[in-house]
Amino acid sequence: MNVSKLEQRVLHALAQGGVIRHRKNESGRIIAADCTTRDGWILTDCSLDLFQRLKRRRLIASQNGAPYRITRAGLDAVRAQLDNR
Repeated sequence: MNVSKLEQRVLHALAQGGVIRHRKNESGRIIAADCTTRDGWILTDCSLDLFQRLKRRRLIASQNGAPYRITRAGLDAVRAQLDNR
């Protein structure tokens, strides 16, 4: 599956334990999405457009209104990267 560099960066952060927190307006539409790493840092690369692409391709999912996490398909799509720890 072709995954762009920005999608790859966000998926890698999610694979390491990060989440995407979303905000909705009064009608229930998602108006903002913030990707947070497991260390609490916010990724500025995660825009609403990128969030919708990941969601449409079913690489991320939410259960019972919880923050979005990576799915099994997302784990399969992400390429291995060195962890700088």
